Amino acid sequence: MKIKRQKQAKKTLCFYKYNFNFREPFQILIDGTFCQAALKNKIQIKEQMPKYLMGEVQLCTTNCALKELETLGKELYGAKIILQRFQVRKCPHFKNPVPASQCLMSMLEDSNPHHYFVATQDHTVTADLKKIPGVPLLYIILNTIVLDKPSQTSLDHVQAVQLGEMVTTAQEQSIRSLKQEQGIKTKDGERRGKKRKKKQSNPNPLSCLKKKKKGVPTPPLKKTEQGEKRKRSRHKKRKTEGGIVSAVPISSP
Repeated sequence: MKIKRQKQAKKTLCFYKYNFNFREPFQILIDGTFCQAALKNKIQIKEQMPKYLMGEVQLCTTNCALKELETLGKELYGAKIILQRFQVRKCPHFKNPVPASQCLMSMLEDSNPHHYFVATQDHTVTADLKKIPGVPLLYIILNTIVLDKPSQTSLDHVQAVQLGEMVTTAQEQSIRSLKQEQGIKTKDGERRGKKRKKKQSNPNPLSCLKKKKKGVPTPPLKKTEQGEKRKRSRHKKRKTEGGIVSAVPISSP
């Protein structure tokens, strides 16, 4: 049974790693209900959680979850002691605490950009978290920690991304970084990056050549009428008294 549970957890982890870019150390948000269940079932969260998820983890909570356990009285004093051992993440309700369920939802926002796992026993919280894509849920059942299967919202989101209808948060971040590097305008109309200066290029050597003068047009040859023969000129050599030879043109009829 333990081996089967480990295989299922590994399969679910691979789903979140591949499709939602989850990486170690895994950040796990824990509320008071999970600590109370761990105390009743004698589960050591710090020891068993890394073994079950097969990797390094960071256990954390919020100030609102701690304040909620303080108001509930001595019955949850043990759960409060356990929860105080974890890291406390900053939430927007530091001055005015809200219920732990509302605080957890605000930490995840609309798409769980910080890649949190959520460990809770509150059924109303889990029902709301299943509406957000990419939120792994942990709970305790039969004295063991269990990683829930991906919700239908997460499956639909992955299918939409594969069909090209949606873009993941990791892809959006990479697109923004590429735009910043190329200096493309952002949504606010600002332009980041320096403008490229045009290099001064030398003039084209062909454009520096002098223009050639147009030659004198040659007169067109006279056309002979039909039936007329073209006269050919002949030169006859004659000797002069000094012995010089001269050419005399003779026209042929």
